[in-house]
Amino acid sequence: MTHAGQSEGSRIALLVPGSVDYVELVISLLAAGTFPVPLDPKLTATERARVLDDVDPHLVVDSEQRLREMVATIPERFRRALPRCRPMHVTSGTTGRPKGVYSGLLSEDEAAALVAEEQELWGFCAEDVDLVLSPLHHSAPLRFAIGTLLAGGRVVVPGPFDPAVVSKAIDRERPTSMFCVPAHLQRLFTHWERHGAPDLSCFRLVAHAGAPCPGHVKRELIERFPHGSTWEFYGSTEGQFTACRSEEWLRRPGTLGRARPGRTMSADEDGVLWCVVPPHARFEYFRDPEKTAAAWRDTPAGPAFTVGDLGRVDDEGYVWLDGRREDLIISGGVNVYPAEVEDLLCAVDGVDDVAVYGMPDERWGQRVCAAYVGSASPEEVVAHAREHLAPAKRPKEVHRLDALPRTTTGKVLRRELSRLPAPSDPPRS
Repeated sequence: MTHAGQSEGSRIALLVPGSVDYVELVISLLAAGTFPVPLDPKLTATERARVLDDVDPHLVVDSEQRLREMVATIPERFRRALPRCRPMHVTSGTTGRPKGVYSGLLSEDEAAALVAEEQELWGFCAEDVDLVLSPLHHSAPLRFAIGTLLAGGRVVVPGPFDPAVVSKAIDRERPTSMFCVPAHLQRLFTHWERHGAPDLSCFRLVAHAGAPCPGHVKRELIERFPHGSTWEFYGSTEGQFTACRSEEWLRRPGTLGRARPGRTMSADEDGVLWCVVPPHARFEYFRDPEKTAAAWRDTPAGPAFTVGDLGRVDDEGYVWLDGRREDLIISGGVNVYPAEVEDLLCAVDGVDDVAVYGMPDERWGQRVCAAYVGSASPEEVVAHAREHLAPAKRPKEVHRLDALPRTTTGKVLRRELSRLPAPSDPPRS
């Protein structure tokens, strides 16, 4: 046994809210060669069962008391020690079925390289105070928090995102770093316009990702925070691709920057982006060799993987994104896969056919919409979604149609659905 009564290589599902203890436990499990599986504690019973069935954990931690007990008994040799693997985050993929992104155990050199890459890129140090805005079951905020604690810094977790609470935390804690999604920035800026902004001079690093950032939000970010402190990066649950200082973006509006150190970005003849990564950044989809094989290919520069995003790489190595994975909806930085939502909505009595798609949204980047055929009322569809889906996945618009627009091969024409006028009185989701 290594830690928490589990053998090396075990998987421990975490279904509790984020906290400093949460991050401490994750680090200790990684140091012991045990794979934490961070999951959204707000998953419905239906969603939880599907994910746990796929990742097959040896232990499920679903109470904060159990989390605290585990933290209190962490063996000293595993406290803030070198991680020997990466957390096993879960991504649904375009099929809507949950799949764990699995790194396997790393060699000592690979483990050291993993930590060094993050520290060198983001400059984590003992004086850092990382302010956590996003749920810690997401990969990006957890990576920033882990990097801060491993460097000897401090992490502040103020709880569910609230602009007023975050503003008070900035005044009180004087954070030096913060990861956010554009929806966070928009809400903060609106709050600060009405109530005044805190002193932001303490920040040396503000990084955003997770969704396209409107140009006016990006420019306000640059204006409000210290010069040179703001970044954007492009990545996925599977891995990280680029990093871009905002000053670079100002010279090349729309770019996602160049490949991170140790990586090479390229686009194939179909415009699909591929990334060569170092050994410590490689992965497989847990117990899914076919999906793994489809994601990887050999190149002269080394093994490269793709998540299916479309884009281009210019002559100077700057990456430009043309489109996310087909049909993927990114709402408030959360990936929403239409196939998963459609599968749940098809279970509604009176829904004969359904298609889920995204629409631009000023606040969230995109909002989830659904069109269906059948006798069920929009209110019944929304009620079922509320019971079985987490908030980000619930349709904000529901349209009942006589038939879904399809190609001759049966594929739904989501572009035509996106032209439907918004309901004058949409049901609350």
